[in-house]
Amino acid sequence: MVGSSHEALHRIFQKEPGLLTSALQQVLSVPFPTPHDFAAMNVDLTEIEPIERRVDTLLRAETDEGAYLLVVESQGKPDERKRGSWPYYLSYLYEKYRCEPVLVVVTQSSATARWAAEPIHLGVRGMPSLTVRPFVLGPDNVPVIATRQEAERDVPLAVLSAMTHGRGRQAPAILESLAAALRTIDRDSAAALVQFVDSCLTDPQAQRMWRELMTAMQYFWRHPLAEEVREQGREEGREEGRVADRAEMTLRILEWRGIPVPDAVRERVESCTDLDQLTTWSQRAVHAAVADDLFAATE
Repeated sequence: MVGSSHEALHRIFQKEPGLLTSALQQVLSVPFPTPHDFAAMNVDLTEIEPIERRVDTLLRAETDEGAYLLVVESQGKPDERKRGSWPYYLSYLYEKYRCEPVLVVVTQSSATARWAAEPIHLGVRGMPSLTVRPFVLGPDNVPVIATRQEAERDVPLAVLSAMTHGRGRQAPAILESLAAALRTIDRDSAAALVQFVDSCLTDPQAQRMWRELMTAMQYFWRHPLAEEVREQGREEGREEGRVADRAEMTLRILEWRGIPVPDAVRERVESCTDLDQLTTWSQRAVHAAVADDLFAATE
């Protein structure tokens, strides 16, 4: 499994390299030519000197206009050392491969995205000898994909949306839409995408909701995460445990979205023993404007 949010943010492009160029074209409006082939490359840029320099992900994209080197950096917070290492990466790669390097920074933080997007000027102020302009993908420009129809149209982009927006009030709708869209692709691809999203969700509530959605769908059974969740389910083992979890999830989604939960609504949800009904209510909780919307279609 992908081991961290940092890893997931750049390794998703190793799994779905076309997503990177699509994001450049559609999200950032960069006139990048459509590649017809990709190749993963060695990320180690260390020279003879004992200084380790390593990019997160490096892809070679073959296009009708020639080859490009796509340098992907996952950035959790501002790091002024990158103002020196990023120009080094691009210059070194161009000298070694004689291909045009393109730097793409991916982050879950709006503040980090603003920092990373600042051009890097080296040389005389006002007349730099070298300027680096990173392309940045983050929560301010990656689209929020919060409907099933949108997610099904472009599943990899919906994954990137979940990875960059998987926190706050929009997260339930984003995750539920993606979960539904994953049913439309083959299980092996879906299983790989599931782990990227799981590893990227730093909000414990969002990660728990994601795992509950995946458990309810029961379609990624060959993935290690599925075995982990199934093992947890076997330990709990009883139908009433699943009912209680679903009731808790329904109320938690409402509270997470900032919707007040009256005592009468809480009591009705917690006293329900019908798992299918609770599942329906949890789905309605994602889009409800008020707590009573859970029951509107059954009154």
